[in-house]
Amino acid sequence: MSRTQRKASLKVFDAVAAPLRLQILRAVYTQGSIGYVEIMNQLNLNPRRDAGKFAYHLRTLRQAGLLEIDKTTKKYRLTSLGARVVDFSQDVEEHALRERGGLLVRTSRLAMEEFDRNKIVQALNREAGVPIELAHKIAEETEGRLLKLDTLYLTAPLIREFVNAILIEKGLQEYRHKLTRLGLPVYDVTQLIKKAESSAAEVEWVDRLMGRNVMTEYVLLDVLPRGVADAHLSGQIHLSNIDMWVLKPDGFQHDLRVFLREGYRPSKAASMAGALKPPRTFEDALTMTSMILCSSGIEVAAEQEINHFNLFLAPFARNVPPDDLREALRRFLFTLNQSISSRTSTDVSLSVDFSAPTSLENVEAQGLEGKVSGTYGEYLDESLKVLEVLLDLTVEDYAHKPLFHPHLILNIGPSDLREKDAEPLLLKAHAAAAKCGTPYFVNLSPDWQRNATYSATGVRLAPDWTGDWELDTMRTGNLGTAVINLPRLAYRARNSEKKFFSDLEGYADMVVDALKIRHSMVRERVNGALLPFLSQKIVEETYLRMSNAPLLIGFVGLNEAVKAMSGSQISEDRGAADFGGKIIDHLAIRAKELSQKSGLRIAVSQSTDHESPQRLAELDVESFGWGTVFAGGERSSPYYTDAVTIPLEAKVSLRERLRLESSFHPLLTGGHLSLIELEEASPEALLRLTREICQTYNIGAYAFTRGVSYCFNCRRVFSGFAQKCPECKAVRAFVCYSRLSSRYLPLELWPSAKREIVDKRIRYRLV
Repeated sequence: MSRTQRKASLKVFDAVAAPLRLQILRAVYTQGSIGYVEIMNQLNLNPRRDAGKFAYHLRTLRQAGLLEIDKTTKKYRLTSLGARVVDFSQDVEEHALRERGGLLVRTSRLAMEEFDRNKIVQALNREAGVPIELAHKIAEETEGRLLKLDTLYLTAPLIREFVNAILIEKGLQEYRHKLTRLGLPVYDVTQLIKKAESSAAEVEWVDRLMGRNVMTEYVLLDVLPRGVADAHLSGQIHLSNIDMWVLKPDGFQHDLRVFLREGYRPSKAASMAGALKPPRTFEDALTMTSMILCSSGIEVAAEQEINHFNLFLAPFARNVPPDDLREALRRFLFTLNQSISSRTSTDVSLSVDFSAPTSLENVEAQGLEGKVSGTYGEYLDESLKVLEVLLDLTVEDYAHKPLFHPHLILNIGPSDLREKDAEPLLLKAHAAAAKCGTPYFVNLSPDWQRNATYSATGVRLAPDWTGDWELDTMRTGNLGTAVINLPRLAYRARNSEKKFFSDLEGYADMVVDALKIRHSMVRERVNGALLPFLSQKIVEETYLRMSNAPLLIGFVGLNEAVKAMSGSQISEDRGAADFGGKIIDHLAIRAKELSQKSGLRIAVSQSTDHESPQRLAELDVESFGWGTVFAGGERSSPYYTDAVTIPLEAKVSLRERLRLESSFHPLLTGGHLSLIELEEASPEALLRLTREICQTYNIGAYAFTRGVSYCFNCRRVFSGFAQKCPECKAVRAFVCYSRLSSRYLPLELWPSAKREIVDKRIRYRLV
């Protein structure tokens, strides 16, 4: 070795001789690149006290060629020599530990420690509450078994598995339950990545699913009572969005007036975000709306809604040139569509009116710069202009590519169908429905629907809690839904109505126990710091009105439960239909009793998630066999009816379907949505049907569904489904869409049970 080489190597060894400098190298190695302050924080150094010493050590490492600064990010990173030194130091430590003959534990790539059974004792006592004396005995037995292993080193997860095995052998299940490690096996993670790649999913989808798995296990193992958790796992009930059970609400209904009056103020958690004063222009108001939805989107699990969207924006639309109005709304819709068209995003619904509701007609309007400007009843013309542009853009954009987000909900008031001035707009709305099926319709004509609002998933809010429409429908939303497996009750009842209804009450009590926990946990988050947007103070109360937020008892398989109990489906026999009504009525009464008892807003809803219909049916087939179970779909992929009362494959006339559905909607005060599949339809025919629905039926909310396809290669839209593009014959670039429950999704993302029989849905021709 030359003198120069010897001098360089001595410089390196001198640089790592100080323990702190080796710790610095390992911190940088772990992070890849890391800032000055971050390194100090990781090493628990005090910036005031240790800054000089720390700077000296960094300089020494740089002079030795072990550390360098990224000129772009100004962060520290290892040189190739520095990385080799860290690897070498790790190898030396491992060799020294093995020479002593002890057990080695690899806690991470840069942490090889000698086995210490006292750490097992501490973990047992700290995590599971095991008494110290018992913990020592378990630790000793664990060490004895580990010493018999022929392995180079141990890992923390492996040690935990041995401890859990001993706890099980000794019948200490409760301790083992608390000590369980959360996470996915390596194989599952690999398969998840492959699945994402094959279905062209975003990388965030993989990240979110892995996180969801951990949170789901946490809720089942440590949050819910054992009986409730077991009921979910066994398929008696289903907790929708269970991974979010302790974090955030499922849905939220915004009040846009708050921000039009006060502007947008980012929370401390979003300290880098900009603030906005009350808007001065129509475009400013749309920008603020986008920021609101973006900020709150991470604090809501499923869906956000803005009610009276066109009416609240109307004061800002006055005197805006039509072309400017159109261009601003086009940019708004496009930006919103891009931000929410993802598997990891929160859905957004915009609810619009054809007239000013009586509840808002004489309410002061929030105008430019946060000032009051007349009443909302004075801005009907402007609100209709906004609505007209929204409808035009829906149809125009459909010609290029279906615009499925955001969801557009059309509120039809008691007088709207009688007003001649509303006729052209109503026709445009139904032209959009005939073309692409994307709008949702709300029938506000019945008395029980007064001042009701809906989300696109069918969740309903109405002034039925405090009696004040504003308190009951604005700044609140569905905290969570717990679903009852009705067919399971029927299979166990064995034709005994007494047992069926007794067990139904028991299931209702159980899901409400779970919902109480959801309410308590979300309240904790609102009172803490994890939901800064929803917890911001508006006139001395949080933006989310927790005390008015509903908890929903959902259900699947009403039709299948009736079939199992009566021998007929709801659409086949009047007695079967009456029994179905009896079930929902009984459940609604029990929900009201539980609401009064708990002081929480509890209601029955027909809305569910995409997972529960197939999951619960598959578990029932496993438990009871096909000789007992009645379900839709193929034998390999069964599912229960959800979202609607009458299966979409049932061969019934449209009027009979509407008649049966309308008999249930008034009972389902927490939510409902009738779906009408279309083969072909004209705007005029659909408008006639809407008049009939609003004047004849108790249908609260409904939507028309059109199957559509889109070719990403030739960029054309087609009606119906096909295996390949009719024009360019592309296969991989050709995507078919239809409405699954309430939301349009590509068929390739549907649960297999429903995807296999989508062609069997009954479609109606209305021309």
